Amino acid sequence: MTADILYQSLLMILDPAVLLAILLGSVYGLFIGALPGLTATMSTALLVPITFYMSPLPAIALIVASTAMAISAGDIPGTLLRIPGTPASAAYTDESYQMTLKGKASQALSLGFFFSALGGLFGATVLLLTGPLLARISLNFSSFEFFWLAVLGLLTCALVSGSNVARGFVSLMLGLLIATVGLDVTTGAPRFTFGQIELMGGVSFIPVMIGMFAFSEILRGFTTNKIGEGKMPQLGRIVPFKGIGELLRKYPFSAIRGATLGTTVGALPGVGGDLAAWIAYGVSRRFSRTPEKYGTGHPEGLIEATSSNNAGLSSAWIPALVFGIPGDAVTAIAVGVLFMKGVAPGPRLFVENPTMPTAIIMTFFASNLLLFPLGFIAIKVARHVLSIPRSVIVPIILICCFLGSYAVNNTLFGVWIMLIAGIVGYLMERNGFPIAPVILGLVLGPVLERNFIMSMQISGGNLLGFFERPIACGLGIVICTIFTFVLLKSIRNWLTGASLRRRDSLLTNAEKVAKSRGRDD
Repeated sequence: MTADILYQSLLMILDPAVLLAILLGSVYGLFIGALPGLTATMSTALLVPITFYMSPLPAIALIVASTAMAISAGDIPGTLLRIPGTPASAAYTDESYQMTLKGKASQALSLGFFFSALGGLFGATVLLLTGPLLARISLNFSSFEFFWLAVLGLLTCALVSGSNVARGFVSLMLGLLIATVGLDVTTGAPRFTFGQIELMGGVSFIPVMIGMFAFSEILRGFTTNKIGEGKMPQLGRIVPFKGIGELLRKYPFSAIRGATLGTTVGALPGVGGDLAAWIAYGVSRRFSRTPEKYGTGHPEGLIEATSSNNAGLSSAWIPALVFGIPGDAVTAIAVGVLFMKGVAPGPRLFVENPTMPTAIIMTFFASNLLLFPLGFIAIKVARHVLSIPRSVIVPIILICCFLGSYAVNNTLFGVWIMLIAGIVGYLMERNGFPIAPVILGLVLGPVLERNFIMSMQISGGNLLGFFERPIACGLGIVICTIFTFVLLKSIRNWLTGASLRRRDSLLTNAEKVAKSRGRDD
């Protein structure tokens, strides 16, 4: 890539129409991302009619800016109200909300915007420098590799379930079971639909996510009688981006590892940044020196997960621009817009019109740089969210729950799914079962099933086929090692607990004997 191409692309970005599209897209994405249930994909789809009247570069800039901001803004309701704004933020919603309960909401929001921007800039740099090479590597991934990647994502369940892996596994199985509802991947036969036409397309994870995180939180507020539970948590002193430098010095490898992982996973077609956030949070907990602090409001996992969000968003454009293969739902919409504008993504685009893809990549830099000033404003405004009385905020949350659930398919069926999921989530938390693995299983279930069936068909039913390809074999060995380690650790913890219970039982019996002898004397 020559300096002349970079210069011409920069001039294209500095066009007032492009800059205005980036600014308006960022403000719009900030609003959409902050509303529970309205995802970045939904915000992109709503912009498509507007792009009909725009030139190619401003149209794509509008989509890029709104998506980058929506992904980051999804942390706002998750941090303040324990309601994830996007599927990616569901991976660490509990962690960020615990920071709010400690009066550290300002720090949680600050590191969310700051490290999302850093991750996005890192991903955009990788996209600019090594896009063709990474796209070539990602094209070597077949159904075998995608299967192992989905399994790796599911293994993070053991890392985000707290101390009780068994209950986390039960929650994960519930999510996978819900994911099987709908039409069979291979035969097209309906499964677990009970004659309901609405279930033919499966259960959308958006209403389930809203119900389990938002509606269950409302139910918990109504049913508790503890003093202070009816009040909104205190934000503490709001100073945007204060202490970020100290966190960056304390956890430098977390930011680098999260951005690298997000870039790598996002470059894989059909995966996207949602899975990257789950894997990044799980990996952070696994390699942390203080894993016992996770789930109590610890910033280390948030740094890694938020860094991976926008990094995965940027790198998802690698296969889209270089080979015309969408990396996720957002890039699929964007590729359609490019085709509509007469710009065909692919290798020939870099040869015939290299300034266009370079200019598109530069919109990522502009969009992620806007995260700093707009994030500053959003954090300052956040105080007013929790200053609203609970009697006012709860109805607003309920309205957002209903609107977000209804907007998925424009039917009341999504609302019913949300209500049922909320009751189930409330009962699960009352009995100590984590909610996050349910969402994880629901998101990755179709990916796991589809790639497993395709792989079995390719290998003729031979399970060794999952280890025949070099990349698949490497992933398989790593995942089997992790699974074995987690299993052995669980068995050891169970044996240790059994030994302690036996010792306590013996001590209790000895005390009873001693007391009885004392009474006899």
